[in-house]
Amino acid sequence: MSHKIALRTQREGTIINTTSSKQEKLLRQAVESVSMRLKKKFPGITLEWEPQAKLIDIIVHLRTQFPDVDFAAPSCASSMKSDGGILYMKSEDERRFPILISEKKNQGTNDMRAKEGKKRQAQGNAIERLGKNVIGFRASMIRESIFPFVCFGDGCDFVEGSSIRDRVITIAMFGQLNKEYVYAQGRGELFNRGSFYFREKQWTEQEMADISFSIASKAIFYYFSRYGESTFFDN
Repeated sequence: MSHKIALRTQREGTIINTTSSKQEKLLRQAVESVSMRLKKKFPGITLEWEPQAKLIDIIVHLRTQFPDVDFAAPSCASSMKSDGGILYMKSEDERRFPILISEKKNQGTNDMRAKEGKKRQAQGNAIERLGKNVIGFRASMIRESIFPFVCFGDGCDFVEGSSIRDRVITIAMFGQLNKEYVYAQGRGELFNRGSFYFREKQWTEQEMADISFSIASKAIFYYFSRYGESTFFDN
């Protein structure tokens, strides 16, 4: 039994995505490759990777930046987990600056059902779960003029013309799919969209690595420009 058939069979009883661990592994391998390439391109930088961001840390950060704004107090245990984790560049004074936040989503088994002559099932909710993280990460970086977020989505739910793609476009602040958006756009830089790469065919590790490297590189150049290169290197 193929992996995808097994996945569909399990979903009929329990909602378990058995492809997630494999896909997360591919993305994290891509992020590791990106990290090594960045260290060669920017000798001397210090990088740090985390699998998740605690909500309390984000709130503390936002309260410091916006003392006149009211923020909720989430549980200390709550966090936002990213499939590919969060890659940071560290400054000399130990501050961390996100240069890559990456996600990987696979959705859809109706192609297999069609081959078996079965009716279509309702399309999944992976995109709704993605939306929550995008809102949180976007808010955490609201003071910056970049949003180095990327999500790679594949599966039959993302075929051209699918209404699910429109949901992704909405999360992307109505930006185009399969296009890199690192820098905030528009008057007042209100459109900090992020990059959303979605198609039916599965993304390869190399493709994800190349796109992620481009995004992370631009983020580093942005921080160099805004805070000065000396902030990130020994003087």
